[in-house]
Amino acid sequence: MKRITLIFCFLSCSTFYISNAQQSVAREWNEQLLNAIRIDYARPTVHARNLFHSSIVMYDAWAVFDNTAETVLLGKTFGGYVCDFTGIAIPSDIESARHEVISYAIYRLLSHRFANSPGSTTALNDFNVLFTSYGYDTAFTSTDYSTNSYAALGNYLAEQMIAFGMLDNSNEANDYANQYYTPSNDPLVLELYSDENPLNDPNAWQPLAFDVYIDQSGNVFPSDIPDFLSPEWGQVKPFCLKPSDLEILNNDFDCYVYKNPGDPLYIQNSTDNGIADPYKWHFALVASWSSHMDPSDPTEIDISPASIGNYDIEDFPETFADYQAFYDFTNGGDSSPGHNLNPFTNAPYVPQMVKRADYARVLAEFWADGPDSETPPGHWFTLLNYVSDHPQTIKKMEGVGAVLDDLEWDVKSYLTLGSAMHDSAVATWGIKGYYDYVRPISAIRYMAGKGQSTDSSLPSFDPHGLPLIPGKIELIETGDPLAGSNDENVGKIKIFAWKGPDFISDPETDVAGVDWILGTHWWSYQRGTFVTPPFAGYLSGHSTFSRAAAETLTILTGDPFFPGGMGTFDVTANEFLVFEDGPSQSFTLQWATYRDASDQTSLSRIWGGIHPPIDDIKGRQIGAEIGIESFALAKTYFNGTSLSTNNVTLEESISLFPIPFDNELTVNYNGEDAMNIKLYSITGTLVLEQNIRPNQILKAGALSSGIYFAKISTLDDDESIIKKIIKN
Repeated sequence: MKRITLIFCFLSCSTFYISNAQQSVAREWNEQLLNAIRIDYARPTVHARNLFHSSIVMYDAWAVFDNTAETVLLGKTFGGYVCDFTGIAIPSDIESARHEVISYAIYRLLSHRFANSPGSTTALNDFNVLFTSYGYDTAFTSTDYSTNSYAALGNYLAEQMIAFGMLDNSNEANDYANQYYTPSNDPLVLELYSDENPLNDPNAWQPLAFDVYIDQSGNVFPSDIPDFLSPEWGQVKPFCLKPSDLEILNNDFDCYVYKNPGDPLYIQNSTDNGIADPYKWHFALVASWSSHMDPSDPTEIDISPASIGNYDIEDFPETFADYQAFYDFTNGGDSSPGHNLNPFTNAPYVPQMVKRADYARVLAEFWADGPDSETPPGHWFTLLNYVSDHPQTIKKMEGVGAVLDDLEWDVKSYLTLGSAMHDSAVATWGIKGYYDYVRPISAIRYMAGKGQSTDSSLPSFDPHGLPLIPGKIELIETGDPLAGSNDENVGKIKIFAWKGPDFISDPETDVAGVDWILGTHWWSYQRGTFVTPPFAGYLSGHSTFSRAAAETLTILTGDPFFPGGMGTFDVTANEFLVFEDGPSQSFTLQWATYRDASDQTSLSRIWGGIHPPIDDIKGRQIGAEIGIESFALAKTYFNGTSLSTNNVTLEESISLFPIPFDNELTVNYNGEDAMNIKLYSITGTLVLEQNIRPNQILKAGALSSGIYFAKISTLDDDESIIKKIIKN
């Protein structure tokens, strides 16, 4: 029950400033979407896409009645999909028309997207309640907007987004299932604590086997060995990511990798001190920071903006020596200098001394989002809404020009943030799928099972072992409490770390604490029914999402600082943590800038045992690029200068006739090169595929009557268009 209280408090805090004010219709539907995400499976890729697509339909419903702005989907070719639109009469009451189009469009889209959610009964009912509270009719499903029906236009807009989604390579028609990926390692059975970890490749991701797997949103999963989530997501049609950003690489299947960061760190056969192996240093740092999770440890740190944050991205580490200087291996945290003054008050930030253990534990849960999560992309939408509600926020695009009304601000800000989150997912999961990199739970247990790599004259030496670090990672000797009744553990590795979920019977009152444990018993700071997200580590999605969001909010508001110079979140003693009691004291999370919040997110994943530093920094850098580039593209739509008819050359060169057709469809285009055509049913099922030449006749008599979508692509899939066709 503690986490339910948390979510309510967070939403209450984020909407406190407008409790007596009217929200825009876009904001009300965004809150509905966030609530639906919280009770769906915790799939950050899928929900980044839901947030983006919902942002497009709400923005387009606004923009279609604006004299300057351009739509993204409606009447455009977007991601190769052609969305026809013949126009609609300008209403006398534009505000009312926008409200109607937005509501019908988002209601239809969300009802479709969450129909099979584990929380569908609640989500769909909530959608109905809000929709009918406006006086709208759930039974009106016409898409014929030629009658100047704004409800029909909303239905049509949703229909088109749903159709685009069936063809954007997300595999929505099959519930986003993987089509090609196969893990190279056998599952790690968490409860066995075996010295023989079946990690065939210590550089590759390993599935985890649970008695019961409960995902980050608190849903019991249908499988006790969850699959890798979205390893093929790099193929999903992006917003701002460009063909020049893309490499198509093969790792048993074609991986679409945007903004390739290069290889992560691979394990070395250490013959001298293993700590000199960057792989071992990075994962040993995660084990070291795990020792910070004991509230009986009196160590205090200043968690105010006076001491943390304000690190320039240009100074992020590149070399191994840089990483060693940036992250504090022993004490935790990074080398960021903090801020001298609050620029709004011109006064110094007030120090806030807090137990390091409470701070680290709260960070691990707050940024992970825990049960009832809206996933990292959704979490940043809650922060955006918090900023929008703040009384010191002036709703000017980029901090200049006219003050925008609530609806214009919301639809534009949602599009900028939604597109950044979407493309962060495309880029990050494309990288994850290709590099398929190991998680700390697998790497640390594997190396601990091998032994130590520091001194070949000592017991249990192995080139793949953990480095010995006094007070952190040591050998078990006779007389040690961990030695065992027959000294069966003598010579094995022990780690001074959080003891894990086995030491928590009642999360309302118990604290696992920190002590020496067998290295093969090491746990990330998470629930025992979750442990670590079911996908590869490199790169960190949290780092990429968060930095992209931070750049978006910085540009959107025209200010790197939170309103008033500080964003805050209050944490109540013994109420916040979910899988153990705590924190032991109340305090306030504080961030001077959006980038500081993002950087705190990244550190939280190391303290939580989810990522080593190597997963972090490249994610921050790629996220920053995506946030900036996505905002720049969104701005062209706002200003009416978009080049949104992408693939226009291909679009103009191809014709299909006759439409409707009977048994034969002629495909003609300029040029001599062969192309590929795929026909999809209205549900997204591939029903026909063929390579073609100009003026070639496609035999399609076996198809049933109905609507189909033809995707015509160059053979390298560098360019493509999608056209709607009808068979008699």
